[in-house]
Amino acid sequence: MAVHIRLARYGTKKGPFYRIVVTDQRNARDGRFIENIGTYDPSADPGKLDVDRRRLDFWRGRGAQASHTLQHLLRNNPPPAAG
Repeated sequence: MAVHIRLARYGTKKGPFYRIVVTDQRNARDGRFIENIGTYDPSADPGKLDVDRRRLDFWRGRGAQASHTLQHLLRNNPPPAAG
């Protein structure tokens, strides 16, 4: 079973809202998922990304692959500095 971390679309028509989910790659985009680890709201200015980094690192350590879109979002929104 190949596990992916990707965006699942929710919200309304022309008002998208995404959940960051861990899922089997064979499942539909908005279908079943293993775990919900965050959200992304592109309508906020700038887009608001909220992700549980601990769970993201856990799943990546287990071999889960992030989608290209999610990789781009994570690269442009680094985690806040601890302190």
